[in-house]
Amino acid sequence: MIEAVLPGERLDVLERVVVSPATGRFTALPPQTVTTEGEIVLRGQAVGMIDGPDGSVIVESPFTGFLMGILAFPGERIREGEPVAWRRTTEPA
Repeated sequence: MIEAVLPGERLDVLERVVVSPATGRFTALPPQTVTTEGEIVLRGQAVGMIDGPDGSVIVESPFTGFLMGILAFPGERIREGEPVAWRRTTEPA
């Protein structure tokens, strides 16, 4: 059986979150490194650090897009998988 796709059933959301790869305290990289809100951040570009019991881990953007905001406060305790920044992607889904 073929299912019909009705208008409005497909949603392409451009907003994406960058999540922490580890548990620890978050530190955003300085604006010179990360860029400022509204600037392009490239796939693989570091946006912050998580300092945990096993050392520091870099938080990288998994996609290219506009930095819309950092969601974590400096020094905030973050769990693995928790959002730390959000972007408006320039890559297709």
